[in-house]
Amino acid sequence: MKIDPIKRELLKNALVTIADNALVMVVRTARSANVKNSMDFSAAICDGQGRLVAQGMAVPVHLGAIMPALKGCLDYFGDDIQPGDVLASNDPYSGCSHLNDIFTFKPVYANGRRIAFVGLILHHTDLGGRVPGGNAADSNEIFEEGLRIPPVKLVEAGRPSRPMLRMIEFNSRVPERVLGDLKAQLAALDQAEKELQKLLGAWEIDAFDGYMSNLIDYAEELTRSSIAALPDGEVEFEEWNDDDGVHEGPFKIHLKLTKRGEEIVCDFSQSPPQQGGAVHSNYVFTASCAYAAIRTLIGETVPNNAGLYRPIRVIAPEGSIVSARFPAAVGSRGQIGFRIRSIVLGALGKLTGGRMPACPGGSEFAIAASGYGADGRRFLHLEFHNTTGNGGGPLRDGQDAGPNCISNLANVPVELIEAENPIRVEEYAFLADTGGAGKYRGALGIARQYRFLSSDVVVQVRSDRFKSRPWGMNGGGEGAAARAWLNPGTRGEAALPSKFIRVMQENDVFRAEMAGSGGYGDPAERDPVAVMEDVMQGKITPAHAREAYGVVINADGSLDLSGTRALRQDRARLPEGQAA
Repeated sequence: MKIDPIKRELLKNALVTIADNALVMVVRTARSANVKNSMDFSAAICDGQGRLVAQGMAVPVHLGAIMPALKGCLDYFGDDIQPGDVLASNDPYSGCSHLNDIFTFKPVYANGRRIAFVGLILHHTDLGGRVPGGNAADSNEIFEEGLRIPPVKLVEAGRPSRPMLRMIEFNSRVPERVLGDLKAQLAALDQAEKELQKLLGAWEIDAFDGYMSNLIDYAEELTRSSIAALPDGEVEFEEWNDDDGVHEGPFKIHLKLTKRGEEIVCDFSQSPPQQGGAVHSNYVFTASCAYAAIRTLIGETVPNNAGLYRPIRVIAPEGSIVSARFPAAVGSRGQIGFRIRSIVLGALGKLTGGRMPACPGGSEFAIAASGYGADGRRFLHLEFHNTTGNGGGPLRDGQDAGPNCISNLANVPVELIEAENPIRVEEYAFLADTGGAGKYRGALGIARQYRFLSSDVVVQVRSDRFKSRPWGMNGGGEGAAARAWLNPGTRGEAALPSKFIRVMQENDVFRAEMAGSGGYGDPAERDPVAVMEDVMQGKITPAHAREAYGVVINADGSLDLSGTRALRQDRARLPEGQAA
């Protein structure tokens, strides 16, 4: 069949639009802040065989799990799939990622033939388990983490499964919110199916199927071309994680990245074995994180589909921290996922001679706080504040409070947190002097400070970067480390670890300070005017300007250019490691 490239591009855009429209439907109808505000969801369209063809605006690391999750459903149901069915699963050992992410797939038929699947992933607030929110870092088995849903039919021949919906309802601490989000998910699938059926009406079915296959092949061709343009080589990169949730750390994760011709191999074989806790990743999520990181170097015009993954091979031995073996808990796999992504990005930076920005900041911070308000109703605040912005890059500073290229969850507004929960957010602010120094500065760290307005609130926090800092690139400095306190500034002040579960009482305060991003390039090459502007905006102090950049700021805030030249010249003459 001869392919018309213009027609192929129109089809690609139409499929992406259908996926995006499904997510708009979710935002308009969902109940939880994590879904409707943070947008912790993803949408995709697969062909009738289960191959990813298009994706919408989404969390990048969700999408590498789309095909394995759908394959788990197809392997179980085989030919027992009919029009009007909705397949669902959240089981990490059936191709999904962790229990809070429920994957749903609806088949689309034309002339009695299955042509495609529309798919949606939503992170649901609570599916039971020993700790509210289900993300506890110190769980040791998946059975502690909540309701495990194997491949099932959530809807069969157009009729919702009442037993399954009741099972989910009875296994959640906030069933109204979870069922509301689940119904939004199902409604969005229905809408996507209708829009896809409308699109199919303008096509001959064999041609539509052929163009979808070609779209995947086209993405592979472009991906291979982009990889071929990178230098060949073998580089190694390692990072540290504070702990695994139950054992003292830090522990090292190692990557050997090999690029030859049109292919990339990411080999995590030297990473440590799993020991316990829930800061593990299954293979599916590790591969998904690696794909998302490599995607940042692939041309923007390359379609996001299965073809993108074909030239990339991920090696992660079963039983390791990056490929946990059943029945390991994986509820906190998101945190180790950030480390996997930063390792791959660091290796790509070495491979390309610094084309990549420095390490993004943030402490991979997640909080779940649950208790009962004055009205006697259960509340459960779930929030992921994963990044504080990018590291400095080859051309510009990291954007303070900006999204990271591979984690695009949105901010939860303070007003919404306070309206829905007995929680007061006392501070939400940049932290001065925390961005890594460099020719281009890393994004600043961010503080979140919460006061709890009811008693016996179970607070579970998953974070990191207390012991290892976000790295700089090409001579740039590290970002500041993360920190956390209970009741700061009082007689009861106490430092807290990066991961904990504890009961907070009324007027207890929890403060989280997230790590700053790494800097790019030699700080001595930073424009003194840019340093002065950072001082004027309160992003750095005059003392930090002098110490980190060799820039002298006068008492009135003006730039002392002659003093700066002299200080930098003095430092340039000193042996490395000595300060003027």
